[in-house]
Amino acid sequence: MSKSLRLSEKWFRRGLWLVALAFASFLIGLGGAIVDDLPQVERALELDDFIDRPAAEPLRSTIKASEAAELQATRELEQVRLQQSAARQASANARETFGNWIATRRATAQPDQDTELIARTKALDAFKQKEDEVQRLVNAQQQVVLDARHAEQRAREALSLLERDAREKLDAEYRRVELRVFAYRLALTLPLLVVAGWLFAKKRKSTYWPFVWGFIFFALFAFFVELVPYLPSYGGYVRYVVGIVVTVLVGRYAIVALNAYLARQKLAEQQPDQVRREELSYDVALARLGKGVCPGCERPVDLKNDEIDFCPHCGIGLFDHCGQCETRKSAFSKFCHACGTSALPRVPQAAAGGSAPGSVDSFTPGGPLKPAV
Repeated sequence: MSKSLRLSEKWFRRGLWLVALAFASFLIGLGGAIVDDLPQVERALELDDFIDRPAAEPLRSTIKASEAAELQATRELEQVRLQQSAARQASANARETFGNWIATRRATAQPDQDTELIARTKALDAFKQKEDEVQRLVNAQQQVVLDARHAEQRAREALSLLERDAREKLDAEYRRVELRVFAYRLALTLPLLVVAGWLFAKKRKSTYWPFVWGFIFFALFAFFVELVPYLPSYGGYVRYVVGIVVTVLVGRYAIVALNAYLARQKLAEQQPDQVRREELSYDVALARLGKGVCPGCERPVDLKNDEIDFCPHCGIGLFDHCGQCETRKSAFSKFCHACGTSALPRVPQAAAGGSAPGSVDSFTPGGPLKPAV
């Protein structure tokens, strides 16, 4: 249809399409901001909201106390192990000294040193006793650490069971929240789709069509971007069922629209040539001729064949001759391209609905022509 438009009109239409896109972009931005804030309607959920707190709090306290006790016992164990290391070293040194002294005594065989032998033996026993005491301290601290670790482990296992039950409840609540948020999205998107459908059916060719198309683009974006990706899956069943329903509805609408269109075309082809011309817009006729199809039935016609003056499918006139110079021209032209004579017979003012004399849109070849939309 763009071939039949004036140059200025083409640029105006392109500018209006930019207006439609800009309007749609602002609506999309506003809608996106609203949709992004929808989850804030629901309160943020935590695991503690679903756990058995009377049972969980003592376990958490036990875990905390066990961790502190284990840490303290570990520190004390490190200190005791240092003492143990020092005691072992002292005992080893004493045994080495005693061994050297025994070897010397045997070499000299002096009986008067028996008292010193007894004293050295007692000292060595004292070192051994000290080492044993430190070892008992080490064992005690290791037991304290082990007890604290076991208490912590038991408390964690019990708490883990409580948290597992709470997590199942939390996941179930998350699914319910997602379903509610999807319901909010649907409550916002569905009316937009309904309004967009009504605008497409009734207002897409109105004076304010840029805003109509901008709103339609916005509604489609809201449906396919803000709603469909958040459709609950439930193993894919919901999405497949919704896809089948939408496909059936769209397919049914297309089939009904096609049958209605074919019925209108069949009825129109039965009308006289004059009536059919009155129902054709000048721009629509030129656009169809530019595509090489009949303006009446939209079937292909060889318009370059000089012998074809009428559509072989529906019989509407395609070419006639100028009444002034007899030049063959398009039957839908308003003026002869050879001599410039008006190709449209004048219609009386009363029959033309009060059109001004000489108005181009007040007559057609063989009858009135509707103003170009």
